[in-house]
Amino acid sequence: MAWNEPGGNGDKDPWGNRGSNQGPPDLDEVLRNLQKKFGGIFGGKKGPRSTSGGSSGSGLGLGVIIGVILIAWVAIGLYKVEEAEVGVVLRFGAHVDTTQRGLHWVARPFENVEIVNVAERRQVPFKGTVLTQDENIIDLQGTLQYQIIDAEKYSFNVRDPEESLNQAVESAIRLNVGQSKMDYIITEGRDEIGSRIKRTVQEIIDSYGTGLSVFEVNIQGVNPPEAVRQAFQDVIQAREDKQRSINEAEAYRNEVLPKARGAAARMREEADAYKQEVTTRSEGEADRFVKLLTEYKKSPAVTRDRLYLDMMESVLTNSSKVMVDVKGGNNLLYLPLDKLMQRSADGNTNSVAMPDSLQHLQQRETQRRKTQETNTLNMRARETR
Repeated sequence: MAWNEPGGNGDKDPWGNRGSNQGPPDLDEVLRNLQKKFGGIFGGKKGPRSTSGGSSGSGLGLGVIIGVILIAWVAIGLYKVEEAEVGVVLRFGAHVDTTQRGLHWVARPFENVEIVNVAERRQVPFKGTVLTQDENIIDLQGTLQYQIIDAEKYSFNVRDPEESLNQAVESAIRLNVGQSKMDYIITEGRDEIGSRIKRTVQEIIDSYGTGLSVFEVNIQGVNPPEAVRQAFQDVIQAREDKQRSINEAEAYRNEVLPKARGAAARMREEADAYKQEVTTRSEGEADRFVKLLTEYKKSPAVTRDRLYLDMMESVLTNSSKVMVDVKGGNNLLYLPLDKLMQRSADGNTNSVAMPDSLQHLQQRETQRRKTQETNTLNMRARETR
């Protein structure tokens, strides 16, 4: 039995409520009440209306509402990605897509997008006091340049990629500076230390999966602590003076060495020439001696006298002094021919010509020598025969 049949359930409704004999509200009436409410919201007139007219106006207002909501929903879902950017699309917090340059749309609020600039080179300054390998303390400062190369890793793998990068830089600085000595870092080791820090930082952030790439590490200042800074400046100045002295010495060496090499080459050539001359003269003298020995074996006495006369001739030729043995006297007459010849050659007007008696004596002495040599040779020849 239906619950609304008369007498079937008394004056109680299906929910156990007691009331009048009036039936439950009709479904059509409920719909009409709702239409009236919406019509009032959008400016509908109050009062009794026909059933067909009320339904038409309410349907139009509802369609307008739905259209406005749809347009607004589409509008708020549009986004634009620039040339240097990528869009990371999230659906309920999970990555579903990565969009490139252009206009795109997401279904908000179910989907969201994060715009990441992957072309910008960013810079992180760093500064700190670090302990070196030789247990000295230095103040080091510089900058690190990096870029986002993987937007997905950058957005999801690490909560704060920049903070992780800063911590990696600090660890890399302490590691690499701690393995080097202070003098090396302050002087010529800056570039090498910067390269090592870059490699270490890249290894650390790659292990974290940050999606970052380190391009360059510039160490701009490396100084000792303030208390000992002046002493280190003096050391650096001394080192620069040393290097300048080395450069000057090298310049002097480059100037002197070519001259020394040239002089040495000239001396070698002169020595080779002298060697050749002495060798040739020795060979000639040896050949002459062999020939002379052959003649000596044939005529020993004649050859001996001839050698004696040749030697005396060579000795007396270079002598300008003449000793004259005066016949019948006990004294030797000394004639300074060298002085006389010098005075004659100089053309001195005050010089005195050699006396005729002296010239006669000289001629006599020369003739006597020749006669003595001739007699000696003839005597040797007779003895040989």
